[in-house]
Amino acid sequence: MEAATFAGVLGAIIGSFLNVVVYRLPRHESLIRPASHCPGCGAPVKPYDNIPVLSWLLLRGHCRACGEAISVRYPLVELITGALCVGAVLAGGSASRIALGIGLILLVVPVALIDLETRLIPNKLTLPGAVLALALGLALDPGGEPSRLIAAAAAGGFLLLAALAYPGGMGMGDVKLAGVMGLFLGSAVAPALLIALLAGTLVGAVIIARKGASAGRKTAVPFGPFLALGAIVAVFAGHPLVHVYVNHFLH
Repeated sequence: MEAATFAGVLGAIIGSFLNVVVYRLPRHESLIRPASHCPGCGAPVKPYDNIPVLSWLLLRGHCRACGEAISVRYPLVELITGALCVGAVLAGGSASRIALGIGLILLVVPVALIDLETRLIPNKLTLPGAVLALALGLALDPGGEPSRLIAAAAAGGFLLLAALAYPGGMGMGDVKLAGVMGLFLGSAVAPALLIALLAGTLVGAVIIARKGASAGRKTAVPFGPFLALGAIVAVFAGHPLVHVYVNHFLH
């Protein structure tokens, strides 16, 4: 329980930084300077006003200096990131699987939000994500690294074929993200991709049902959030799903 609590607190703190990443990275701004400040009046955020979730609640969602409303997205990102990190610990498994799961969560949260806003998945996220996955894997589970590299190649290759077959529906950012997911998840990337594809197809069907076939097909929907959803489900249940499939369908 102590590990889960620590993961939740650390996740919320990192979630606060992820808010900075989501806002500044698409705008090509430094993630370090200037320090956190109110987007309305520019006043620096005091340390006691920068406590994840709690400060937003105490300030009732407004800047202390000018009263400018602060988006509820900020505490939600902090809360969700912390909760997902707790879930990764409670899902159990080896230390390497937990560490890789938390690392993937901290990657896909900003990826999903940035892709929703800009319909782009920055290389400045996927490249460090790949380096982190390799570092954690080699440090904590070097014996499993070959299978994770194979999973990365398979996942990235699968989406590459999809992107080449249907360029309008998927971009190279999605392909790279799928490959990085393989580095974190290993064989569990398979159910992650399946969930992403099913969720994307379902949302596409709903859009077509509401807008009609012609307008619905022209509606651009970023695929990154669906990959993020698949990745999160796979962190919690990906390996058990793989075991169920292997034991029931391949034996």
